[in-house]
Order: sequence, then C-alpha cells, then structure tokens
Amino acid sequence: MFIVNVEAAIYKDEKWLIVRRSEKEHAAGALALVGGKVDDEGNSSDILERTLIREVEEEVGVTVSNLMYVNSSSFVTESGVSVVDIVFLCSYQGGKPFVKDPDEVASVSWMSTQEILTHAEIPSYLKENIQLADNLVKRNADSLLI
Repeated sequence: MFIVNVEAAIYKDEKWLIVRRSEKEHAAGALALVGGKVDDEGNSSDILERTLIREVEEEVGVTVSNLMYVNSSSFVTESGVSVVDIVFLCSYQGGKPFVKDPDEVASVSWMSTQEILTHAEIPSYLKENIQLADNLVKRNADSLLI
C-alpha cells in the first residue's frame, strides 16, 4: 500500500546533520535528513527506532539515541509510490559523519537552524521539520542528551 520512511534530525553543537542525496536515490541531489525505508519484518517491536538507528549508522557512520517524535507526513514520489514519512529528533552519540554509502549519500555537512531556514536549496518540508525539531530542542533542553 505504501512505504514507511524514517528520518533523523540529528542535533549537535547547535547544528543539524544534513546530507545531499546520491544521484541514485529518490529526490536525487536534494539536501535532506539521513533516513531510510522500514523493512518488512513481520511481527516486530520498535521497528521505526531500530530502522532509523541502523540507517544513520549505515549511511553516515554516526550513532544516535534518545529518539523523540517530531512530525509525520505523506507524499507520493515522482514514480507514483505513496510514502508515509516520520521524523525523529535524535541525540548525537558518536562517530564522525562521512559518506559511508555513496549509493545513498553524496555529501554530509552540519548546518545551523538559521542556515537551513534561509538556504535556497532546502525544500520547505525540510525547513518545517527542522523548525519543529528546533522547538523540541528548546523545550526539552534539560532532558535531552545534546
């Protein structure tokens, strides 16, 4: 019926980890959050969280924890596939981000909220997700490991 996708809003030192998607991926060349599709595991628990932790490590070599729901949305890809997308705020735990899987990620960078909100190449949905995640960081600064 649809694909379930998860994305990580990874926050460290007042910046967000942003990737440029590979030319082989959906939305090729776009700036985005790290993430990926949920695999069919049959009966399973914590599948969204486990998928996101795995995808972040596989794509950019970073470990994350303390996942906190930010937003969900749906869209249809240019090839007509329906997608449900869930974004989580993640605490950065370790690892230096790098292009670990060039088939999925072309480059990585850290950007401040202001840089993201004013960047001409960043799509409006990503700006909205970062603004929502930034609001969560501000409201939960004492309880987040950031």
